[in-house]
Amino acid sequence: MIALLQRTLRAAFMRAEGLFNRAFGDRLNPLYHLGAITFFLFWVVGVTGLVLFAVFDTSVDGAYRSVEVITHGLWGAGGVMRTVHRHASDALVLTMLIHAVRYFAFDRLRGFRWFSWVTGVALIWLAYVAGVNGYMLPWDRLAQFVTQASFEWLDWLPGFGGTLIRNFILPEHVSNRLFSLLVFIHIGVPLAMLLVMWIHVQRVPKASTQPPRPITLALVLTLLVLALATPVASQGPADLNTAPAVLALDWFLLAIFPLLYAWPLGGVWALVGGATLLLLALPWLPPRRGGKSPLQLTLHPGPARIQARPGETLLEAGLRAGLALPYDCRAGGCGVCVCTVLNGRVDPGPFQAAALTPAMRSRGQALMCCAVALEDVELEVEGVATLAGSEVGELRRWSGRVSAMERLSPDLMRLFITLPAGEKLPFVAGQYINIVLDDGARRAFSFANPPADPGQPPSTANDVIELHVRLIPGGRYTTHVFEGMKVGDTVEFEGPLGRFTLHDSERPILFLAGATGFAPIKSILEDAFRRGVRRPMELYWGVRTARDLYLLDTIERWRREHASFRFVPVLSEAGDDASWSGRRGYVHEALLADHPDLSGYEVYACGSVRMVEAAVPDFIAHGLAESFCFSDAFTPTKSPAPEGVRALPSSSKV
Repeated sequence: MIALLQRTLRAAFMRAEGLFNRAFGDRLNPLYHLGAITFFLFWVVGVTGLVLFAVFDTSVDGAYRSVEVITHGLWGAGGVMRTVHRHASDALVLTMLIHAVRYFAFDRLRGFRWFSWVTGVALIWLAYVAGVNGYMLPWDRLAQFVTQASFEWLDWLPGFGGTLIRNFILPEHVSNRLFSLLVFIHIGVPLAMLLVMWIHVQRVPKASTQPPRPITLALVLTLLVLALATPVASQGPADLNTAPAVLALDWFLLAIFPLLYAWPLGGVWALVGGATLLLLALPWLPPRRGGKSPLQLTLHPGPARIQARPGETLLEAGLRAGLALPYDCRAGGCGVCVCTVLNGRVDPGPFQAAALTPAMRSRGQALMCCAVALEDVELEVEGVATLAGSEVGELRRWSGRVSAMERLSPDLMRLFITLPAGEKLPFVAGQYINIVLDDGARRAFSFANPPADPGQPPSTANDVIELHVRLIPGGRYTTHVFEGMKVGDTVEFEGPLGRFTLHDSERPILFLAGATGFAPIKSILEDAFRRGVRRPMELYWGVRTARDLYLLDTIERWRREHASFRFVPVLSEAGDDASWSGRRGYVHEALLADHPDLSGYEVYACGSVRMVEAAVPDFIAHGLAESFCFSDAFTPTKSPAPEGVRALPSSSKV
């Protein structure tokens, strides 16, 4: 029954949202900003209420007179203020109810969302208490009815025994102290409501509490027009000697009051109490069994690895983790948060057809604000530079110290940079940093070491960076490394950057490295070995001569310790070197000779642009799927460097 009701309401909301999108555009669709609109209306009610309170007389004799002065004085501005206060209160209740019904329709109340739902139910009743209490203050005939009916209803509860309604038997029983109490309640309940509103949004990542400016202006204009078209007026002074016969009720706030005289009071309490308990229990009705363990999300570019709670959308998980993801409507209407699912399954959720077309879905695209992971998922987000780093979306500037330098060959330097104590650089194997020179120029170098083991103490984690620097003839920075740099020098850099990182799949992996393209692959391999990745991995490393094969003892150790790892060195300029008995020629051709059919593989190619541009088309021609071919091409920058050009590993999925 509940599921059927949700489907019906969801279909109605999707149709209404589609109509509103065509009328106002997805950015200004009010159904996408109900929570923020409610916040804005609360402030309108609060500000107008404070202005009215400044003129309001809190005595029995003065309450009605002061409200009449407000309504008919101040050159009409008082009446407008009172009417805006009334209509904004009604609108606040209306938007809260629509907001709650919408979240119920889309089943956004289960699991971790129960907290927001339960606090939302509390907010609804606080809004009703404040609104009903507000109708007691003008002390007109409607206030008399609302006050007497409320106190009679409360008197039904055990403990009161009719003590409340006795205050209204005779006019002289109504004292100024009662009005002081009513005013105190009318101020205290909204303050409590504000506190609960703040608590309510704490579980909503990046919750918006301010609607777009055009919606704000439209709301203000609408309230002013309503104030002029339908002004609020008092319904005659209260008279306890007679009972009000005909009243104009506010059906937004006072809809339940006719039942107090049509039903037994206990029946009304049963209705209100039962409805409240049902609303509070909805997150667990009907009971469902499902996985409780979080799922792993890998987001590119970066990559950033985060966890998603069961039922949590991809966008919610990313925002909760602090990722600077693109989004706008958060309701499947704008398409800003589109992503491509590379691996794993997702439930696409409800969305507008214009935001996610069938063609987009066939390409594996989804909307992060609607899609929910059904298993560990790997996805790619367009329109962002990187999702990795401690300050996502912004490159952090770091300062390190050269702690060691090891010359591995005449033109290859192994450089170690140590961060200050207690700092750690959160990167993913295969990424790179930009070293910042004195004039602001940048030189990019890949991490050659794996990320720190999460089990390490924070004081030692990620505090050392290993770089492999090859001497470029005429290169400004590499020449400095070989001729001027010494241990203890300070190095300024920014990062991490890049998306040349290991993707999650079950396919065997082929690594293709050219020269110092070995550095990021070394980082990836060591990280994979440490994490216990069992996929078969083969490394084809192409260099010019045998002396360019550095760190062979490390590779030999990998071969001894990991039976699934295979290494194939290839020399392109071996010539007549009789001492070399290994493979000769181009490294990508050696890989294809061993694997003529690449349809079941995943390939990572890193090296010069020339090598990558030659290898990738050949790989695809031999059956490699484009979605499983990843490359990182090095472009050396010589000194003096042309403006805007840098040694940047241009990572991309080919």
